[in-house]
Amino acid sequence: MSRYPVAIIGGGIAGLSAAWWLQKAGIDYTLLEQDARWGGKIHTERVALDDCEETPFIVEAGPDSFITQKPWGVALAREVGLGDSLIGTNEDLKQTYVLHRGRPTPLPDGVLMIVPTRIKPFLLSPLISPWGKLRMGMELFIPPRRDDGDETLADFVRRRLGSEALDKIAEPLMSGIYNAEADKQSLLATFPRFRELEQKHGSLIRGMVASQRLRSQHAASSNGKPLPFFVTPSEGVEALVTALQRRLRGDLRLRTGVEALEPVAGGYRLHLGDGTTLDAGQVILATPAYVAARLLRPLTPEAADLLDGIRYVSTGTISLAFHSGAVRNPLHGYGLVIPMSERRPINAVTLSSVKFAYRAPEGCLLLRVFFGGSRSPRSMELNDEDLYTTVRRELDALLGINAEPLFHRIYRWFHSNPQYDVGHLERVAAVERHLPPGVHLAGSAYRGVGLPDCIRQGQEAAERVVSGKKERS
Repeated sequence: MSRYPVAIIGGGIAGLSAAWWLQKAGIDYTLLEQDARWGGKIHTERVALDDCEETPFIVEAGPDSFITQKPWGVALAREVGLGDSLIGTNEDLKQTYVLHRGRPTPLPDGVLMIVPTRIKPFLLSPLISPWGKLRMGMELFIPPRRDDGDETLADFVRRRLGSEALDKIAEPLMSGIYNAEADKQSLLATFPRFRELEQKHGSLIRGMVASQRLRSQHAASSNGKPLPFFVTPSEGVEALVTALQRRLRGDLRLRTGVEALEPVAGGYRLHLGDGTTLDAGQVILATPAYVAARLLRPLTPEAADLLDGIRYVSTGTISLAFHSGAVRNPLHGYGLVIPMSERRPINAVTLSSVKFAYRAPEGCLLLRVFFGGSRSPRSMELNDEDLYTTVRRELDALLGINAEPLFHRIYRWFHSNPQYDVGHLERVAAVERHLPPGVHLAGSAYRGVGLPDCIRQGQEAAERVVSGKKERS
C-alpha cells in the first residue's frame, strides 16, 4: 500500500494548481484523475484541413481565455514558461453586440460591465428605450444599500439601473458568464465589486468612472501598457495545462477514480476504482461538489447535504469553420450575446478567429456558438444532427451565415456548471466549518468559476495543507 502526505482528487486546473504549490513547498503528493486526460473542461483541439494553409484551426472545447484583473492565471502562465506566448483580444474589432428584436445591435461604446460611462454613444444607441436611458441615468441619485446582505444580480440591477438594463445588458453579459439565472444568481458570490462600488461611491456610474480614471493614471505613471482584459496562450488554453503537468514531479495517475474515503490513523484511506487503496495524511477534493458530497457523506453528512445543495446545469458549444469569402461579414466585432427575452435556442456567438489571433488559417473564419444551461436547456437534449441543423438555422437568421462549414465540432459538458445562488458564500463557509481535519476543497463550485479563481483555490488549498502540517509537527 502506498502512503503520501497529500492526495489530490481531481485533475482539473484547481487540482493541478494545488499539486504545483505543494511541489513548490517541498511536499510529496499524488494526483488522481478518473478521466483519460488532465485539465477538466480545458481542452484545445487542433484541426488541419487540406484545402487551407498549413496553419491549423485552434478550437476550444471549454474556456478560451482568462481575465488579467485576477492575477493568478497570468502568474501561473509565467511560472510555467508561457508568459511570452500570452496574447490579448483583437483591439481593432472589440465590439460586442446584443441581439435586440432579432437584430444584432452594438453595445454602446463606453459601457463598462453594465455601466454607461460615456453619454453620447449611450444616448444614440437604439438598444435601450428613452425611458430606459432615463431610468439608468437616475442611478446617480439612488441611495446605496448600506448593509452587507446578499441579493440576486437581477434585484441589484433593477434597483440601481432598471429593468431594461437587466434585460438588454446585465442578463446576457453578466449571467451569461456564469450560465446562470439572474433572478437566482448571488451578487456577492459573482460580482461583489458592484456592491463595493455602490457603497464606496454611492453610485455605480460614479464608481466606474472613478475606477476608469484611476486605471488610466496608473498606466500613465508606470509608463507601461496595461495588460489586455482577456489573454490566452497563442496555442490555446490547454497549453497551460500541458506546461504545468510536464513540470509536476509527483505521482500522477489518470484513469484513477476514488470510490470512498475512510478515516485511518494519521489521515485517510482512499479506496480506488481498481480495488486498490492508498493512504494520505491530508486530502484535497478538487472535484465537482456532488462528487465531494458522495465521498464526504460517511465522514460528515452535514457538509455532504450542503454540497448536494449546490445546483449544476449542463452546457455545450459548437464550433464551425468557414472560408471567409463564402460568408458575408457577420459582425464588425467578436461577440453576440442573446438576452433570454429573445427566446432563441442558443445563448451567444463568439467569432473566435476575430477575437484572438492564430485561431484560423488566413482566409478562414472560426466561430463558436454556446447553448444549454438555464437559458436554453432544451438545446442540450437535441441529438448532434438536430443541434447542428438548429445552429445553422440560427446563424443564417441572426448573422446571415448560410454557407456550408468546412467542419464543425460539438462539445457537451453535462452537470458541469455550478450555480452560485443567493447565499452561496454562506453555504460554502458552512461546508468548510463541517469539514473533517485534513480535508480541503478547491474548484469551480466554491469561490469562483473562472480559470484564475480555480488556480487561486488550488493554491489556497495547498497553503492550508502546509499550515496543517506545521500545526501537527
